[in-house]
Amino acid sequence: MKACDLKKGAVVSIDGTTYVAKDIQVKSPSSRSGNTLYKAMFRDVVTKQKFEHTYKGEDMIQEVDFARRPIQMLFKESDSATFMDLESYEQYTLDSEALDSELPYLIDGLQGLFVLIADDAVLGIELPASVEMEIVECAPSIKGASATSRSKPATLPTGLIVNVPEYLAQGERIKINTATGEFISRA
Repeated sequence: MKACDLKKGAVVSIDGTTYVAKDIQVKSPSSRSGNTLYKAMFRDVVTKQKFEHTYKGEDMIQEVDFARRPIQMLFKESDSATFMDLESYEQYTLDSEALDSELPYLIDGLQGLFVLIADDAVLGIELPASVEMEIVECAPSIKGASATSRSKPATLPTGLIVNVPEYLAQGERIKINTATGEFISRA
């Protein structure tokens, strides 16, 4: 696969080590002849260590075959989260360190989760494109505030803080983009 096709959650092999892509930043050139660069943050499947590398769009990356299975979150503890395979009812426990970028979006009853498995090893989980959460704390709503006006910070049940329009109030349900962590709309 080309570096320009690399997506978050992709499983790749670099120098014989299997990594999961956790974050990709695209840097466009400022000159006409410059190449677009793709700065990728990976996590080693075995050691959980982070690995960063920058690629040009045409660089080739070796993809690893893996299975995507639907799961449901059963419960979250202080240092881990346990999931259940919806087809085989097998349980997977992942530590908080392996879920660092997914933890702010994991709430009870979340649908659309997938576990990534290669060679009988759990590589990580894949979140749905968006999640719905209730605002637990924010400044009071301002009457007459329009949808295009300023924003204010709102705290969600997982501790995630998202900027929302001023017209929203505590107790309202909102949709959040799991890739960017930004407010999408009311739920």
